[in-house]
Amino acid sequence: MASSKGARWAVGDIFEATIEKIAHGGHFIARNEGAVFFVRHAIPGEKCRIVITSIGSSFNRADVIEVLEPSSNRVPAPCVYAHRSGCGGCDFQHIAVEHQRTLKAMVIVEQFSRIAKLEISVVVEEVGPPLHWRTRSTATTNSSGELGFFASRSHRVVPVNDCLISAEHMNIPELSKRIWKGDLKIEIATSNTGERNIALAPTRGEGRARLTEGNQVLHETVVDKTLEVSQNSFWQSHFLAPKILTEAVLEFAQIENGEHVLDLYGGVGLFTSVMADLVGTGGSIHLIEGSKTATADATRNFQSYTNIKITTGDVAKHLLRIDSADVVVLDPPREGAGKVVIPDISRLSPRAVVYVACDPAALARDTAYFSEVGFKLAKIRAFDLFPMTQHVECVALFLPS
Repeated sequence: MASSKGARWAVGDIFEATIEKIAHGGHFIARNEGAVFFVRHAIPGEKCRIVITSIGSSFNRADVIEVLEPSSNRVPAPCVYAHRSGCGGCDFQHIAVEHQRTLKAMVIVEQFSRIAKLEISVVVEEVGPPLHWRTRSTATTNSSGELGFFASRSHRVVPVNDCLISAEHMNIPELSKRIWKGDLKIEIATSNTGERNIALAPTRGEGRARLTEGNQVLHETVVDKTLEVSQNSFWQSHFLAPKILTEAVLEFAQIENGEHVLDLYGGVGLFTSVMADLVGTGGSIHLIEGSKTATADATRNFQSYTNIKITTGDVAKHLLRIDSADVVVLDPPREGAGKVVIPDISRLSPRAVVYVACDPAALARDTAYFSEVGFKLAKIRAFDLFPMTQHVECVALFLPS
């Protein structure tokens, strides 16, 4: 299948090239006769045989089929499903864990240079073991009812009998032996208090997940508080993420007694839980979150606090009704806060803004927006909260210029 623009390349063509660098999204750049290819399962510096998997107007996609000159950072993938025709969940299992973090740091630096026009230095910090960290997962069954995960950029289900990045008490081996209906999404969640629940939903249509095992609400312990997290409320995937991220937020925010704090996109109240006692009875926290389920959880989690206000709705709309804040903490979805929200954060004249981000490109773009409204990037930390994948979590501190 050739390009519609009549390029010489076609899907299935094979060529040899030296891999140049990592790109945002977990791919690696290779070039051949002027064409740019985003390549999976490569490492910069390697010479590889590459097969083209798709043709586009500005770039093409390809997979490594043979490594001719391997990098010293190439290792055997621990998971038998981590190959070009296998599960699409892990991008980096073929790369030494230390070098995974180096590559992620390169991506962050490149995104800030290209998008925010800002030169930064960052180290992606090791958090914990590279396997058995994931506490939230969505598996899928194929038409025969076999449990598995999607192949990369595909709706083809790869059946598995284990998932090495999933928490052990998720017990994927046991779930893989069950007899399931075909074409189901299987949402599995575990908590740090030892609970597990499972909800099922059709893979097609808009049907909501239906709880079939465990309690609707799981309990997560954060420092000295236990938070309720409903089955369809957001919670960080890595079992160490709540501890790591709350510590980083507190380090950057330096919350003082009597301050008024905004917790935007606050979910069930992870960050509110560690700030509530710091602001004291003379201070306050206003948590704003779009999910009704999450704010219902948050309402129960903080029912004994009179200085915590919880609002359900669009952050951009509710910010318009707020006049000031001493500190703003935000943990937006992957697409970031954006140009609508950031000027209104600036209007509140906070002394500090702490931004938790799971996409360095969105963070870099929003850093540029903050610069336009008088806030500068003062500090940034990055954490390897998604080992074996291309994802990385950042926490950034913005201060008035």
